[in-house]
Amino acid sequence: MALFNRKNNVAPSTTATLVVDPALAALTGEYTIDPAHSSIGFTVRHAMVTNVRGSFGEHEGTLKLDGTDPANSSASIDVKIASVDTGIADRDGHLVSGDFFDAETFPLMTFRSTQAEQVGGDTYRVTGDLTIKDVTRPLSIDLEFNGSATDVYGNERVGFEGSTDILRSAWGLTWNAALETGGVMVSDKVKLNFDISAIKAAPQA
Repeated sequence: MALFNRKNNVAPSTTATLVVDPALAALTGEYTIDPAHSSIGFTVRHAMVTNVRGSFGEHEGTLKLDGTDPANSSASIDVKIASVDTGIADRDGHLVSGDFFDAETFPLMTFRSTQAEQVGGDTYRVTGDLTIKDVTRPLSIDLEFNGSATDVYGNERVGFEGSTDILRSAWGLTWNAALETGGVMVSDKVKLNFDISAIKAAPQA
């Protein structure tokens, strides 16, 4: 089920009519990302031969969804860098140090959307500004709409998942070490992964 469903009926005057699914229009509203049921993580090549996966355990954000026009939708996410978890404490400590994120000086990674669009079916592209450390650069994320449901507590939820690739050096994350066999310890290319569950805010009285 597409979140934003367009159907063009061409009349003799060649004007197009937008048909909106009422069920999808009902999803319009403000949502809060549920960190207990969401994941923001990454995958990066290590030592040229394997992948290291990690996630950020502490994050918060909001979504504004428009069930009739995706261009009016938006997203805002704050990620606490110190919450990074790759399963190895020493590696996590290195990531939050000045060699990488410098979490003491720059505690948050943030994303603020500037554009949203449907790119086909249940897939949507959210473009915005990603800030890591003191560098802000544009980023586009393709997300698949997984649907909506009312949970056992009566919360209205929507779900999205997706990923995008970045070059970490573009955000000033340049630390590396050369390998004796050639190549480097950490790939410049990093895949960011998003699995989002968000709860709809109650309507204002």
